Amino acid sequence: MLIVPEKLIADLVSAEDAFAAVEATFAAMARDEAYNFPVVREALGEGRQYGFKSGLDRAGGMLGVKAGGYFPGNMARGITNHQSTVYLFDPDTGRPTAMVGGNLLTALRTAAASAISIDRLARANAKVLGMVGAGHQAAFQLRAAARVRRFEKVIGWNYHPDMLPRLGEVAAELGLPFEAVPIERMAEADVIVTITSSPAASLMSAHVAPGTHLACMGTDTIGKQEVEPALLARARVFTDEVGQSVTIGEAQHAIAQGLIATADITPIGAVIAGLAPGRQSDGQITLFDGTGVGLQDLAVAGAAVRRAEERGLAVSVEV
Repeated sequence: MLIVPEKLIADLVSAEDAFAAVEATFAAMARDEAYNFPVVREALGEGRQYGFKSGLDRAGGMLGVKAGGYFPGNMARGITNHQSTVYLFDPDTGRPTAMVGGNLLTALRTAAASAISIDRLARANAKVLGMVGAGHQAAFQLRAAARVRRFEKVIGWNYHPDMLPRLGEVAAELGLPFEAVPIERMAEADVIVTITSSPAASLMSAHVAPGTHLACMGTDTIGKQEVEPALLARARVFTDEVGQSVTIGEAQHAIAQGLIATADITPIGAVIAGLAPGRQSDGQITLFDGTGVGLQDLAVAGAAVRRAEERGLAVSVEV
């Protein structure tokens, strides 16, 4: 079995690598060449979450599981709140093939999914990017979004405004002006990325203008919520996996209120594979419910293992 530790990931997997790996995985899912297993998620108290996401990608020859979760006290300990490890197995024999540090990979694959949705669904002339949330993953989201559209400005809102200057620094690195705004001014944005761990909606339908694309990336557990359910009723809704969207994703709330049906949700992979249309007019609101699927983790972990083997950096152990 090969071990690829967390400290090597930044030099092994780029944002472009993650984009390509996740896009291929979404397409494989749409063609029924890959599928995710049911998510296991457990609340540990004090805001801590732990669980498992796993799946099989026949096209890519990947079988595995990501174990990890969210530990909100970690920042005080000097480590990231999200902690995870990806384990890969031979799909033919079940033997373990790799153990890969999953913290940076999680941020990269989440940002890649958001960027894929922007690339496929946002208006080509999108100029203003809105960021709702300014935590650890927000910087990855901002950089990934800027790779697929030529934005002219970034506006940001966060429940704790004191965190926004860090997001402004990232925008400055990208050569983009940044402005902290009240949540109501998200109506100025052409693309909005929500990346929070909120238990209640902060972005309301009234805050979103016609023609906007939203990438809602923070809701991945029962009870979490970033946007008002009425917004999904106004939008054409896409997701990474419909089953997760309606149970643990942003769509869970709109489904519960009868505002949309499961059949109203389109897998983003179907758009990538040419099996379903994407945006159908400039005035249409599109919304990507990014719940985070296990196959994303396997894809980026596989990329890390291949690169580590090529460079002779992976540690081999007998199991």
